[in-house]
Amino acid sequence: MQVTWSGTTVLIIFTLLQFVQSELSEGLLVPDTGTQEGTSSRATEAPTAEHDDDNSPGYTGSRLRQEDYAPRILEHPSDLIVSKGEPATLNCKAEGRPTPTVEWYKDGERVETDRDNPRSHRMLLPSGSLFFLRIVHGRRSKPDEGSYVCVARNYLGEAVSHNASLEVAILRDDFRQNPVDVMVAAGEPAVMECQPPRGHPEPTISWKKDGVTIDDRDERITIRGGKLMITNTRKTDAGKYVCVGTNMMGERESEIAELTVLERPSFLRKPSSQSVLVDQSVEFRCEAQGDPVPTIRWRKEDGDLPKGRHEIWEDHTLKLKRLTSGDAGTYTCQAENMMGKTEASATLTVHVPPVFVVRPRNQVVGMGRTVTFQCEATGSPQPAIFWQKEGSQNLLFSSQPPPPSSRFSVSQTGDLTITAVERSDGGYYSCQALNIAGSVITKALLEVTDVISDRPPPVVRQGPTNQTVAVDGTVVLGCQATGTPTPTILWRKDGVLVSTHDSRLKQLDTGALQIRYAKLGDTGMYTCTASTPSGEASWKAYLEVQEFGAPVQPGRPTDPNLIPSAPFKPEVTDVSRTSVSLSWKPNLNAGATPTSYVIEAFSHAAGSSWQTLADHVKTESFVLKGLKPSGVYLFLVRAANAYGLSDPSPISDAVKTQDVPPTSQGVDHGQIQRELGDVVIHLHNPTILSSSSVRVQWTVEQQSQYIQGYKVMYRPSPEGTQQRVEWAMFEVRTLGENSAVITQLKKGVTYEFKVRPFFNEFQGTDSDIKVARTLEEAPSAAPRGVTVTGSGDNSTTILVSWQPPPEEEQNGVVQEYKIWCLGNESRYHINRTVDGSTHSVLIPGLLSGVTYRVEVAASTGAGPGVKSEATSFRLDALLCQTISDVVRQPAFIAGIGAACWIILMVFSIWLYRHRKKRNGLSSSYAGIRKAFIKEAWPFVLVTGRCLIVSLSAILSFFGW
Repeated sequence: MQVTWSGTTVLIIFTLLQFVQSELSEGLLVPDTGTQEGTSSRATEAPTAEHDDDNSPGYTGSRLRQEDYAPRILEHPSDLIVSKGEPATLNCKAEGRPTPTVEWYKDGERVETDRDNPRSHRMLLPSGSLFFLRIVHGRRSKPDEGSYVCVARNYLGEAVSHNASLEVAILRDDFRQNPVDVMVAAGEPAVMECQPPRGHPEPTISWKKDGVTIDDRDERITIRGGKLMITNTRKTDAGKYVCVGTNMMGERESEIAELTVLERPSFLRKPSSQSVLVDQSVEFRCEAQGDPVPTIRWRKEDGDLPKGRHEIWEDHTLKLKRLTSGDAGTYTCQAENMMGKTEASATLTVHVPPVFVVRPRNQVVGMGRTVTFQCEATGSPQPAIFWQKEGSQNLLFSSQPPPPSSRFSVSQTGDLTITAVERSDGGYYSCQALNIAGSVITKALLEVTDVISDRPPPVVRQGPTNQTVAVDGTVVLGCQATGTPTPTILWRKDGVLVSTHDSRLKQLDTGALQIRYAKLGDTGMYTCTASTPSGEASWKAYLEVQEFGAPVQPGRPTDPNLIPSAPFKPEVTDVSRTSVSLSWKPNLNAGATPTSYVIEAFSHAAGSSWQTLADHVKTESFVLKGLKPSGVYLFLVRAANAYGLSDPSPISDAVKTQDVPPTSQGVDHGQIQRELGDVVIHLHNPTILSSSSVRVQWTVEQQSQYIQGYKVMYRPSPEGTQQRVEWAMFEVRTLGENSAVITQLKKGVTYEFKVRPFFNEFQGTDSDIKVARTLEEAPSAAPRGVTVTGSGDNSTTILVSWQPPPEEEQNGVVQEYKIWCLGNESRYHINRTVDGSTHSVLIPGLLSGVTYRVEVAASTGAGPGVKSEATSFRLDALLCQTISDVVRQPAFIAGIGAACWIILMVFSIWLYRHRKKRNGLSSSYAGIRKAFIKEAWPFVLVTGRCLIVSLSAILSFFGW
């Protein structure tokens, strides 16, 4: 048979052959291997009509049909998460001609379906989808979980779908974190935390309150990351809360957590401030609410509630009865519960009628002299004091400035002063104290004589001394006074007149106060006051009464030889307007040697009692300054030592200070004050002369004829200190002199300076303040308390510590400390310098066996000062001391002993097992013991010695 091929036919056949060759080269058509996984490579002939639907990989047709094509996936499977035991389907749809067969693979292995095993729970659907009758999943076996692909094949090739994972959903029972009970105060935020059980997919969290799901659309409620947050909690938020974890496996509920919403205390009624008269009662009301119900307490700031005079009612009202002045203050109501506390305070003002603490006394004064009546009263509020002479309608108030020509004036403290006394001034003067609680009045007689009398007030020869006495003991507070006429002696305790109605208290004929059966309440400050018409003198002492067994401090020693004798009569020289020179001689023929002196003075111009002008005077002469011009003064001196004061010396002769310059006679005092106030002083920058002296210069503008001199005032700068620093004063009385040198200043200290003009008792306006700093000097004292100790971290290092020199001898600001560590040869010297605020330093690199000396010196801007005394040491001595301290520790001794015992036991056991193994079970006990003694005896001796040493160390440590 002859076949004729047309050109078109040849072209078609050639094209098909090229297509098949290219498919084979790409591996889409694989030679038949006799398995179902391969694709036929012998598809060189098209299938016949009766095999159109045959897509068997092993099929070889006689012809290749033009309309056949390779498989392709139309629907890829999707990831699935299913519950255990539930059915599931992995979809897969493919097309091709001939119709492709579909197979499934899991994790690279072919999946067995019902077509392979009728009992399989996996079914391959006609569409190619894989259907699971139920998902099988266990703790150890997870046959259905994995990554799946479906493969569609026909003789032209195969198509592989996308990977699809099948995961089994789980939800465990136990919560990783259960919520816990929460207790908050209303208005505060509340947070409950919860972590759901482990699960897949990750469970979502919701919350239930009292079995009802919480709606988080409430702006106060936020659920985030398992936390339930409630802002501004209310009482209605209280309840039982459950955390719910949910996924496709179901839901789990946590343990119940209770939210308790309590309330902080708040006041329904607060106490209000009140003002009440003394001896009356007062009530403070206070009501509070809260959950739980708050406890209400009362307290008094800076004190206790009045004992026996306060009540607290059931409604928490505080009542105070029989009020005293000491009850005044702030009372606080405190409401407290477990959620917090709050307080409300009210002030109690106790109005106390005036009471005189100083009464005016009758006085006798010569014509032309000045007299002062003292009058002082206390009360609440502070009473106003005014004076009135009997028969006169004029009232004199302390707040009312006197007319310029008036001889009568009342001070701010209530004292009445009459200058240039006239005979008509004689009579009774009434002092009246007045406040809103009441008034009191007292009076005194002024007797005017023709002869000017400088009769002094009485003198207290020996007053009471500080004493300590036991309860029920007897104490005598002495008071010996002299004067003309014989003075009257009164006793006061803490400013209150001692009552003689108490049978325990008795004033003796000598003036002393005797207290029998002393009580704790007798503790206080006792004042002995001796009075005559010309004045008074007083002496104070503190008495302390203590419980039984307390040390008793005796009074004045009974041996007169322990106290100095009274000095001889003082002599007055160099009298000026405001100063005198006083000198005296001690009486060394009797009594002890004095260590210092006390100077007292009296002048009617300065008051009606003796005034202490100087004490702790170390010399036998003294210049008294600050006296009043034209004043008649009397002086006396007492000697002092550690045991007390001597009797007073004889009173000096009366001396009168110089008169006021005639320029002030008949001049209006107001004019003097105005002119002085107009004086302007410009202070120049001070000139530093030395470490203890400064020159101050100034220029005066708007001169005045009433400038009598200048007061140069200076003080250490108070900057950086909380204490008040008083001004010292230096007077320049030479007119025309506008400079002064201030000496005896502290070294290296910043001072403030100012200048003030004056005329007699009138003073002008201060200049501006200038600042200067005296020169520094090297410290005149060495650092104190230098110590050298070994460093625990390094055996070649020492720690040197010290304290600064005394402040008064630093002579400036300590800027640094210099430390010299000197060896016995210069090559071993080590020097250090540290900041002035550092008081210790580590010195490393020292050598053992070398004797070192340590010296420390403080250094100011002027250089280093005095070195401390050399402190010698050796490193090996310090190390030995350290080792000795460690070895003597009980823990160290016990540890050494225990270690030796353990080593002995371990070695014995080892040796026993070793010998037993060598000789067998038949070895005799004697052989073992013999071998043990032979081989272990040296070790036992060493260990025994160790135990004996340890035991002896322990016994010596405990002193046995």
